[in-house]
Amino acid sequence: MIRVGLARTDPGYGDAVPPFHAGKHYPEFSSLLGEDAALGPPNPAYAGVRGALRGLGLDRDRFGSDRWNPLGALVPRGGRVVLKPNFIRHWNPTEDASVESVITHGAILRAVADYAFLAVGTEGSVVVAEAPQHDCDFERIREIAGLDQLVRFYDAVLQRELEVVDLRREAVVFRNGIIVERHPLPGDPAGYRAVDLGDRSFFHGSGLDPRRFRGADYDPEPTAEHHRDGHNEYLLSETVLSADLVVNVPKLKTHKKTGVSLALKNLVGINGDKNWLPHHCLGPVSRGGDEFPDGRWIDLLRSRATEVARPWLAARRAIGIFRAARRLEHRLRGDAFIRAGNWWGNRTTWRMCLDLNRCLYYSDREGLHLDADRPVRTVLTVLDGIVAGEGEGPLAPRDIPLGVVLAATDPVALDLVALRLMGFDEQQIPKVWEPIRDAGPRITEVTDPSEVQVGEVAADFEARDRSLEQITAKRPFIAHPGWLGHIERRPV
Repeated sequence: MIRVGLARTDPGYGDAVPPFHAGKHYPEFSSLLGEDAALGPPNPAYAGVRGALRGLGLDRDRFGSDRWNPLGALVPRGGRVVLKPNFIRHWNPTEDASVESVITHGAILRAVADYAFLAVGTEGSVVVAEAPQHDCDFERIREIAGLDQLVRFYDAVLQRELEVVDLRREAVVFRNGIIVERHPLPGDPAGYRAVDLGDRSFFHGSGLDPRRFRGADYDPEPTAEHHRDGHNEYLLSETVLSADLVVNVPKLKTHKKTGVSLALKNLVGINGDKNWLPHHCLGPVSRGGDEFPDGRWIDLLRSRATEVARPWLAARRAIGIFRAARRLEHRLRGDAFIRAGNWWGNRTTWRMCLDLNRCLYYSDREGLHLDADRPVRTVLTVLDGIVAGEGEGPLAPRDIPLGVVLAATDPVALDLVALRLMGFDEQQIPKVWEPIRDAGPRITEVTDPSEVQVGEVAADFEARDRSLEQITAKRPFIAHPGWLGHIERRPV
């Protein structure tokens, strides 16, 4: 059986403020943090992380004692741990919704960082590393997530630095959906590594034409260049690839291009250049693309107009005209129409996501090991589902007070449990279903959903075993409009 820890806790982050102390004393931190770890109001997120690790069964026999060290078997003493949150963007434009359903909460990161420092000791290191969307204000993210307070706390208590790294090489400013400013960034201080999956890519044999791939910027050439002639390359963070342990800390929410975000999708943020990442394939399905469905002339006209605009926008010419066109389109059509692969027929983005997982799971400091019979790297996922997101995810979801934290070392197993909590059908979500059927190199041990066992933990921290079929949605999530009516789980 492949195990997933599921902790039930309050459906909100309570009154905890940075640096998000635990709110009560836990014996495992007596020697590392002392009583400071417990100062402050009750912290449901901290209890959720602890419960999820307990439910996963890490260091099972010593739980409750001062020797419990759940990450101790995953990383050596003195090792380096990278925490990879979801910091996609610093605001939520949806009315009556919050940024809490968009990004990983700082209280979750504090708890995960405590267990990471407990495992590696004061001679080890912990770093928070993320490449958010290119219009994200990372300074605002630091403020919202309380990262600077966390840095000061660990410096004062452990005399150790919690490093925080923005992995992007460029940030931009959008107005009316058009890039009007570009700002270079330092990027990953450890540099980047080009990882080429070749014919082991999920794009191999897909029938998609790389010349029609479109990425995250106006110039399509870099996207096509790195995914043709037998190559499928990704520019990945050396900080992440050289880590002894990566802890993936995603958000539970819907997603416009892959149905859901969760564990597998969150690895998009380990790359250094989002324009190496294919997001959709130009044109409608009948013409070999997945940009939008067939049947609407206005969508075809929009696609052609976008292609005409690309070289002008890349050269930063006629920006005012194109901004005016976007404003007019918004007034006439709104935003609730399928474009840029934001629908269930997208055959591109899920392949890119799975490629990134394969890159990480089969890479170490020495390079890529695609001939290994199993992943060469352990990745622990701790998913923040305390306040989740439905509808227009990942950027504009509505808040769902769910009150769960999940933990697993198998990303597909974790995503399967999350999908059951959301009321979605995994067989309708290729990003989750295809790796189950995949021949390899495999990123999951799951060959059938029935193999997933859930260790469910409530406030008493006692783990109770559940089958995947016993995990159900209290209220099914509303899917993204491009996926609505397609991924909902049908009553048995």
